[in-house]
Amino acid sequence: MLVAVFLFTLSGNRRRVVAFAFRAKQLILKFCPLRMERSLYGIPSTRQLIDADSSSKDVEHSNSEDSEDSGEDLEEEKSKETFGGGGIPGVLAAGMGASFFLSCALVCPCWRPKKKDEVTIVSDSDSSKVGLSISSNHETSRTNSNSNYYSTPGNLRHSSQGNGALTFTMAELMKVTGNFSPSHKIGQGGFGTVYKGRLKDGTVVAVKRAKKDAFETRLSVEFQNELDMLSQVDHLNLVKLIGYLEEEHERILVVEYVPNGNLREHLDCVHGTVLDMATRLDIAIDVAHALTYLHLYADRPIIHRDVKSSNILLTDTFRARVADFGFSRTGPTDQGATHVSTQVKGTAGYLDPEYLTTYQLNPKSDVYSFGILVIEIFTGRRPIELKRPGDERVTVRWAFKKFVEGKVMEILDPKIEQTHAIHAIMERLAELAFACSAPTKNDRPIMKKAQEALWNIRKEYQAQLTGDPGRSPSQTTSHTSRATFSIYT
Repeated sequence: MLVAVFLFTLSGNRRRVVAFAFRAKQLILKFCPLRMERSLYGIPSTRQLIDADSSSKDVEHSNSEDSEDSGEDLEEEKSKETFGGGGIPGVLAAGMGASFFLSCALVCPCWRPKKKDEVTIVSDSDSSKVGLSISSNHETSRTNSNSNYYSTPGNLRHSSQGNGALTFTMAELMKVTGNFSPSHKIGQGGFGTVYKGRLKDGTVVAVKRAKKDAFETRLSVEFQNELDMLSQVDHLNLVKLIGYLEEEHERILVVEYVPNGNLREHLDCVHGTVLDMATRLDIAIDVAHALTYLHLYADRPIIHRDVKSSNILLTDTFRARVADFGFSRTGPTDQGATHVSTQVKGTAGYLDPEYLTTYQLNPKSDVYSFGILVIEIFTGRRPIELKRPGDERVTVRWAFKKFVEGKVMEILDPKIEQTHAIHAIMERLAELAFACSAPTKNDRPIMKKAQEALWNIRKEYQAQLTGDPGRSPSQTTSHTSRATFSIYT
């Protein structure tokens, strides 16, 4: 290849050499992701250098495509300057350099497609089945035989302890859990293991111990995030933070123990009982209360970002507790702000489609997940069931199709006995669920309105049970027409 360049130069075919060299350089810049990685690791990209004095937006995910496009434009200008003059020696050097880089690129291990923005979507089946739910990811971490490799960075922030959380010692937690005995183990996930324990005052707790290697991954951020969020909230329908340990390489959360498993287990009848309609409505109302509190009444607005049935824990009296704040984050706080721009995190099937495509997170992303949850509650089906026929695999689409066909009772969980009272509320309940799970946020109600509508449905159901409807069923507060959901049909 170098010989060819040399012959081109001697014969005066300067333009061909220049074109060849410039094209080779363009190919290297386009396919080799080294410049993109420079931006990811804190080295300013070309666009950042050009726009150093311009205002920046609060965007957490990397904007690699913009950086690369502007980088190619700048490189093209520099190439024109390089090849604009200088005679045969400059052309020969450029041609030889381009040939060398093109040859290297053919065997370079970094010749690969560009990485896309990070998206963390977990499978609901990976969550802890018992006690405190644990989110996990699907990435395989590299292991290292050196135990020091898994030591914790020293710059993690301490919780604000806004709700009076206790600080435990390792000795105390070892005593509480029987030295983290397998007999105390009640759950395990990608982040760590959950143990059941009892404090000195007799309080039964769930002890969530992070794996050491988690602190070499983004899971450490989830741990710190959950600690921060739980320390800010105090509500009957949220799992309560009791204390934590942050010592050397150990990170442990101590939360209230919720003894009756999670909602998904009860929908699957794992515990041998079938949830009746009244209990299902009460659970949905509890979750709505919790989300309304997070969105409107917490010290700072909080978006849960992972509302799903396996994160809804149940007490002995079937009161719901929303758990797992690993993906949560504060919502928009500036006056007039409608969203925060951030990486996509959530669980497949519950994830707001608008957030997935725009990276703009807002409280109505939780409303979407809540709508999917309500559909799951009264159908008994998971949001995605791949073993079903093709037109039934996405539950919201299947349910909506039945709804518009006037067959709303066919989507009711077959384990529930159909009664006159259920017939009286089923259409209103379905309308509310579909309004919450509308594809675009502008067609969804705020969580407080959804809570009020659900409470009215519950009162109507109770009135039907007692034989005193009192009044004809009113329309829900939803303003969403059936045409809005054409995407589901």
